[in-house]
Amino acid sequence: MSDIPNYFIYGETPRPLDIGFLHVELISQRQHIHHGRAEAHKHEQMAQVTFWTKGGGTYLIEDKSLDFSAPAVSFVPSNVVHGFDVGEQSDAVVVSIADGVLPLIAASTILSLDQPVMLRSDVRNPAWEKMRELLLLTHDEYLLGQPGMEKIILPLVSAVLIYMARLSSQAAIMRSAAPMALASELKRLIDLHFREDRSVGDYTAMLGTTPHLLAKAALAGHGKGVKELISDRRLLEAKRLLRFTVRTVEDIAYETGFRDPAYFSRFFKQRTGEPPGAWRDGQYETVAPAGL
Repeated sequence: MSDIPNYFIYGETPRPLDIGFLHVELISQRQHIHHGRAEAHKHEQMAQVTFWTKGGGTYLIEDKSLDFSAPAVSFVPSNVVHGFDVGEQSDAVVVSIADGVLPLIAASTILSLDQPVMLRSDVRNPAWEKMRELLLLTHDEYLLGQPGMEKIILPLVSAVLIYMARLSSQAAIMRSAAPMALASELKRLIDLHFREDRSVGDYTAMLGTTPHLLAKAALAGHGKGVKELISDRRLLEAKRLLRFTVRTVEDIAYETGFRDPAYFSRFFKQRTGEPPGAWRDGQYETVAPAGL
């Protein structure tokens, strides 16, 4: 049985993270481990900002393989499958941020931090050079390791995320803080419990809110109802396991919270147009580079 690897930092065994954990390094520092090819993996407790300063290749986020050349930048929340396959001379600054730190950053930025974002450059926009300078400064500050380091790094990262939001036109999305906080917490709970076949009422109780307020927050924050968000998360996990593991369809059905594999197959086909086995075969027929 082969599962999607979960790492601390790429290539390192998972470990509990301090609530304020931060880590900054260059992709080239792990060249001896990945040799330019980081297989599909995830990080359970931390998000990452990656800014490619030179080179290029293919970046993987979930089931999408994106070709890019530097500069390019991504934000990947915890538990999102990602990877890369890049040229030998490629390099990037990677900032790893514990989930416990994200609320501090969320209060100072306008980028939604519950969805992955990958932006490829329009070098005519000065925001790209500003992001490059900010993240190189972040790396320098981390290497110095002086007192108050995190008080410098967090605003720098927040500024980068603001530039990303501007570039991706997300700044135009006006959001209320309370509904967005509820929507973000809902997504976190769905990520934790989607395998348990929880009802909307269960999530309402866990969040201490009302069905109306939860439905309103889900629509404002994610553009979907609570049931649809749960189904989307189960479908995403099923796709991950079908594409990146050799587990049977029946095993994947149980893993994603379905008691009846036949019902799982109907669920999957209704949303993708293909049964799970046929969808998996179609993925194998497409040559997809490995990713970060």
